[in-house]
Amino acid sequence: MNAVDPHLHATRTTCPYCGVGCGVLATPDGNGGAAIAGDPAHPANLGRLCSKGSALGETLSLDERLLHPMMRSDDGEMAQVAWGDALDHVAEGFQKVVAEHGPSAVAFYLSGQLLTEDYYVANKLMKGFLGSANVDTNSRLCMASSVAGHKRAFGADTVPGCYEDLDQADLLVLVGSNAAWCHPVLYQRMLANKQTRGARIVVIDPRRTDTVGDDDLFLGLKPGTDTALFSGLFAYLADNAALDRSYIDEHTSGFDDALVRARTIAGSVVATAKATGLDEIDVATFFQMFKATPRVVTLYSQGVNQSAQGTDKVNAILNCHLATGRIGKPGASPFSLTGQPNAMGGREVGGLANQLAAHMGFTPVDIDRVRRFWKAPHIATHEGLKAVQMFEAIGRGEIRVLWVMGTNPAVSLPDADAVRAALSKLDLFVVSENVRSNDTVNAGAHVLLPALAWGEKSGTVTNSERRVSRQRSFLRAPGEARPDWWALSEVAKRLGYGASFAYTSAAEIFREHAALSAFENNGNRDFDIGGLMKVSDEAFDTMAPVQWPVREGTTKPQARFFADGQFYANDRRARFIAPEAPELRTQVSIERPLRLNTGRVRDQWHTMTRTGLSPRLGQHIPEPFVDIHPDDAAQFGIVDGGHARLTTDYGECVLRVIVSERQQRGMLFAPIHWNDETAGFARVGGLVAPITDPFSGQPENKATPVAIVPAAFTQRGFVLSRIPLEMPFGVQWARVAVTGGVGYLLSDSTDVETWQNWLKPLLGDDAAEYEDVGQGVYRAVSFKDDGIETCLFIGPTEGALSWDAVKELFAAETVSDDQRRTLLSGKSADGAASAGPIVCACFGVGRNTICDAIAAGAGTAAEIGAKLKAGTNCGSCIPELKRLIATSEAEPDQQRKVAAS
Repeated sequence: MNAVDPHLHATRTTCPYCGVGCGVLATPDGNGGAAIAGDPAHPANLGRLCSKGSALGETLSLDERLLHPMMRSDDGEMAQVAWGDALDHVAEGFQKVVAEHGPSAVAFYLSGQLLTEDYYVANKLMKGFLGSANVDTNSRLCMASSVAGHKRAFGADTVPGCYEDLDQADLLVLVGSNAAWCHPVLYQRMLANKQTRGARIVVIDPRRTDTVGDDDLFLGLKPGTDTALFSGLFAYLADNAALDRSYIDEHTSGFDDALVRARTIAGSVVATAKATGLDEIDVATFFQMFKATPRVVTLYSQGVNQSAQGTDKVNAILNCHLATGRIGKPGASPFSLTGQPNAMGGREVGGLANQLAAHMGFTPVDIDRVRRFWKAPHIATHEGLKAVQMFEAIGRGEIRVLWVMGTNPAVSLPDADAVRAALSKLDLFVVSENVRSNDTVNAGAHVLLPALAWGEKSGTVTNSERRVSRQRSFLRAPGEARPDWWALSEVAKRLGYGASFAYTSAAEIFREHAALSAFENNGNRDFDIGGLMKVSDEAFDTMAPVQWPVREGTTKPQARFFADGQFYANDRRARFIAPEAPELRTQVSIERPLRLNTGRVRDQWHTMTRTGLSPRLGQHIPEPFVDIHPDDAAQFGIVDGGHARLTTDYGECVLRVIVSERQQRGMLFAPIHWNDETAGFARVGGLVAPITDPFSGQPENKATPVAIVPAAFTQRGFVLSRIPLEMPFGVQWARVAVTGGVGYLLSDSTDVETWQNWLKPLLGDDAAEYEDVGQGVYRAVSFKDDGIETCLFIGPTEGALSWDAVKELFAAETVSDDQRRTLLSGKSADGAASAGPIVCACFGVGRNTICDAIAAGAGTAAEIGAKLKAGTNCGSCIPELKRLIATSEAEPDQQRKVAAS
């Protein structure tokens, strides 16, 4: 019997996507891939995974990986170099600029996808040894307002509750959170609570998202009016004997001033309805539900945080929980749903420019404490620049060296074109990445450092409920990829700080991080994992998920904070905050009559550098789009299924149109994921105004004034290729991962001859072509080794073909003679019907297959699941299954239109 490869066993690790922090079982296949399953022993997910997590095994290819250090030569070309040469160049660049311009001229821009150990070393090097606090992170774009709100109210950035509260609450209030798509594992826990315990769900959002449907009440408020709604609730609670007076008197301050302000903003049901645009009955119903339900969890996410008044919105919510004492109790707390896998870990180590490590701030006492612990020679003494301001300073030439790690600011930051222009001005621009190419790399990086990717790196992450979990490697490091903490430490050594950065493992860094959390703490700081500071390498390797605090000498876990009324301000009291009256800082006009709201879709993640590699995840929504209400579509001549050009004061893009009554009048919605690597003219970040919250520095991503006009194209089509291709100039395209290669969905007005000339160099000796000049149709396929190498189908928009049958043949190793003969028709050789666009990404179930099951008698989502498995994993497709059932009596085309909307 052959010996079993010892590496081919299941490794317990955590998912690299959202802040739920799901446990994953990864079993390598011996060929660079892995089988992925949810870890039933992990308390965050108990075995469930969302569609993105389920498809992780499809994202492990090395095809687009950065595997060696690269440096840009004088002629502008990137060339492979030795690690030593790259690190020397980075260290010399930092040293030179600090010497000539001071420490404020250098900066790091980090990511919530870094491990805590990477984050810790970066923060220590910049803030402790280079002497600058210009360390910020893309977490600034997703949860900074929650951090600021927590600190104002609690004296510390503390999440009071835990996931068990979702099981125990009797009322779940979701504010600005499309949890059904963005946090589906947690949303399924909420639905299970509703089904088993009768919990009620309220959804508060300008959009009727897929989280609406299982709700008991939907409040489709006007954009930016969350503060008015919760100010009205605060006043209502005070006026209807619903306050916990003993809790307020003994454990809080600022109540009277905050209540006075709430009354001026929205002091009654009528005033609240007027301020928010809601129906008075709905407002009164919500207020009564909150008043009458002791166990309430209010969950909020990007719809609250990503606002120029995000911090005030957070504090308006916290005020209501403090006023009723519903905090830190089973089933009763405010809860921030974090967007990234390690945004919490970054907060713990001071990854934000206004923090020091271990939840300490830039106070004289904290600065001195961290200085002594690190033995730091040049510790920063004041806050650094937050993300948007950091890139504005780069544009002004005030920051001259930037090191970006694991994020794509040229896409994700607001006013992204200005960000690109700023990056081109840097004296030294370093990028640590695991992909060879993205928009930020292509913005003029001077040095590329190959970082480990998920599956290769090892360390810790912290999820939304403060639970520290291990991310473990189960794949060998490819090429010359190295941990981010290693590259940082090597630069630190070259700068003369080697004794303080002589790390040999992630475990060693973790122990130091844990020790700092306990250093002179004595219970005065919330973040404390001192009980883990002596963990051995072996114990670190096997460490089970653990929720902080883990104070030295204690064994009993602490799942919640603040039920005892002990907070982290100097007087140990919580603060009621009097928010400003809600006011959008940008105004619509004749030129910009609508507002642009940006966000996420179900199966994609950030700028698609990982999810974009999965064929499954690209099939539900394959193209960038804009949602618009029918009334607005009619007013501006926009047609469902067509294209539209969106223009703001900062940029423009062209997107496919979905006309939907689920979208609010006066508002457009467009997702953030597509960029210059994955689409043409679809970078939504380039449209967003760079307006930020005055307390958190978080950008307003939900209300940029925008104009919309039709964008007409005469042709539609697609390309399938084994390798990425560059599309002809001016073509609207979207790149989609397909089995065996890449696909491009096309819209343009180019003549057939242009396409023929573009394709000609790609056609080999074995090719087939079809052309109808009169109809403007051209189709061509190139074969190699009995399989399809490249194909192009282009024709009139109204006669566009589905690409499903062609994709199926493209994925096959060989194509038969019969299949060749029918290939150019775009139809299956055996007459099999197309499964249609994927609805259930977890199991790859198409819309047409689901509609057939409905026609055959499946009348509920559960019955569809029993037949097809659709909806039985993460459940994020269940709302669409229900819409398909609801429209089953409609015509098929209308049915599909409703489902897509």
